[in-house]
Amino acid sequence: MRLRALLENDALGLRLLGGEDELDRTVRGVMTTDLKDPSRYLSGGELVLTGLAWRADPADAEPFVRILASAGVAALAAGEAELGDIPDDLVQACSRHRLPLFAVNESVAFATITEHVVRQVSGERAGDLAAVVDRHRRLMTSGPAGGGPEVVLDLLGSDLDLRAWVLSPTGRQIAGAGEPLESGLAATLAGEHLAATRTGRRGPHRLSIAGATYSLFPIRNTGRGPAPASRDVRETVLSDWLLAVEADAGDWPAARLDLLQGVTQLIAVERDRRDAARTVRRRLAQEVLELVQTGAAPAEIAARLRVAAPVLLPGLGTAPHWQVVVARVDWEQEAGQGTPVDGGPIAQALLEEILVDPATVGAESADRIAVAHSGDEAIALVPLAAAPLPDSEDEGPAIALGLHADALLAAVRAPLSSGLADDGRLTLGVSAAVHSAEGLRGALEEARHARRVAAARPGRVCAAGHHELASHVLLLPFVPDDVRRAFTARLLDPLRDYDRRHRAELIPTLEAFLDCDGSWTRCATRLHLHVNTLRYRVGRIEQLTGRDLSRLEDKLDFFLALRMS
Repeated sequence: MRLRALLENDALGLRLLGGEDELDRTVRGVMTTDLKDPSRYLSGGELVLTGLAWRADPADAEPFVRILASAGVAALAAGEAELGDIPDDLVQACSRHRLPLFAVNESVAFATITEHVVRQVSGERAGDLAAVVDRHRRLMTSGPAGGGPEVVLDLLGSDLDLRAWVLSPTGRQIAGAGEPLESGLAATLAGEHLAATRTGRRGPHRLSIAGATYSLFPIRNTGRGPAPASRDVRETVLSDWLLAVEADAGDWPAARLDLLQGVTQLIAVERDRRDAARTVRRRLAQEVLELVQTGAAPAEIAARLRVAAPVLLPGLGTAPHWQVVVARVDWEQEAGQGTPVDGGPIAQALLEEILVDPATVGAESADRIAVAHSGDEAIALVPLAAAPLPDSEDEGPAIALGLHADALLAAVRAPLSSGLADDGRLTLGVSAAVHSAEGLRGALEEARHARRVAAARPGRVCAAGHHELASHVLLLPFVPDDVRRAFTARLLDPLRDYDRRHRAELIPTLEAFLDCDGSWTRCATRLHLHVNTLRYRVGRIEQLTGRDLSRLEDKLDFFLALRMS
C-alpha cells in the first residue's frame, strides 16, 4: 500500500506534518518502537510508530531520524499522547532527511494502525507471491548471460505484460522489448530520472507523459552486494543506466517491486560485463595519450595507432584519420563539504556515451571509441573512416567524416543538464581531423583549447570546436570580467541610456550597421529606414561615444563590445 492511502482513512487519525512529495512511497510493513536506535529491527519500507519516549532533549531528534532514513523506512508516525504537539526539532529533522512525518491523534491506538497496515499489505502479497517466486526463478535462469537484457525484458512483457526499456543517462536506448521509445520521450525520461536522483528522491520515480505513466528504476548495483552508502551520488549519476517501465509502480505490491529490483540487478551484471570489454580500448587510448604527452617520437606513436586502428575500426584497409575530443566535468565544492568528487572517471564514462550516435540502439555501439582520462580530463581518440568526395572517382581525393561539437551535445544537453543540476558543468572541445601521428599532439592541444573556450561560456553543458579557434571567439572568453565590463560600459552604456529615454534604437542600428560592413544603402534597407534617418542615428552614436564609425579602429571596438556584452 502507499502512504497516501493512510491519509484517506479518517479512522486512523493521521495528520501529515511533512513530506508531501513522498506520499507515493510503498509501505511494506509496520513497526512500533521507542528505542533510540531501532536499526537492527528495520529492513526498509516500514511505517514506524513511536510514542517519543526515546526523546530526552531536542538533540535526540536528528540521530533518530537519520537512522530511520538510512534504513529506508517509508515514514514516521509520532503519537501526540506523550508530548501533545509534535516537537519542531523532529519536524525539521524529518524535513532534512526527506522522511514523511505523521502525527497520530491521542485518541487512536497504535494497534489500530498496525492492524490496518498488516491487513492491507498481507492481502496484496498473498495474491502475487507464488507467481513472483516462479518469475524470479525464470529470470535468474534466463538472465543476461543467456542473451542480454532483451531476454529479461521479454520475460517482463510475456509474464507481467510490462513494456520496458533500458536507457543510458543521455536517453539512448540500450535495450528494449518491442517497439523502441521515441528519442524525444527517451531523453525526457532520462532527464526526469537524473533530476529525481540529484534531489535525493528514492526510486522508482514516476511521471506521466501524453497520457502514459512511466516508472523509472535506477540500475546501480553490480550484483555483488550493495554500493557503499556513503558514496556521493555525483560519482555515478551521469553514468548509471535506468530501467523505464510503462506502468504505475505506485500501486504495486512489495513483491512485484522486489521482482523489478531483481531485474535491475541482472541488468547491472550485464553492464559490468560490457564495461569490462571496454578495458582494451581504454588501455589503447591511455598508451597513445601517454606517448603524445611525453613527446615520444612520431614513429612510436604511429606504431601504437596501427595497433589501435583494427580494434576500433575492424576491416579498415588503410590508416584512418583521427580526431581528439576532450571533456571535463566540474562540480562546485562548498567549504567543509568533504572530499572533492573525482571528475576524471565520470567524464570518461560520460564521453564514451556522448560519442555514440544517439539514434543507435544497443550497448555494443561504443566499440569505435577509445577514451582515456588524465587528471580531471577525459580524452577520446576517435578514428574516422575516410569517405570519397561527392561525385569523385574511387581513386579520387577523400575527406574524413568528422565530429562537430554542437552536434555532439544537441541530443543530450537537456537530460545531462538535469543530472548536473545547479552544481555541475560539462565542457567539451573537439579538434580537427588529422591523418598522422605527427598531427596528434597538435590535435590534443587544439581540443583542450576548444574546451577552455567552451568553459568560458554560460550554461551547464557547453562545447566548442576547432573552427572557433581561428577568430576573435578564441580571445574573448579569456578577457577578465572586470576589463570586459569596463570596456563595454564605456562604449555601450551611453547608447543604452539614450535608448531607454528616447526609444531611439541606437544599439540595434549599430549592430545592423556593422553587420552590413558600413554600407549605408544595405543597412537602411535592412532596417526599413530612409538613408538620411540612418545617417542621423549614426551621427548620434558618434556624438554620444566620441567615436568615428568611418574609422576601422572604432568599428572594431564597437564590434568587440557588442560581442562581449
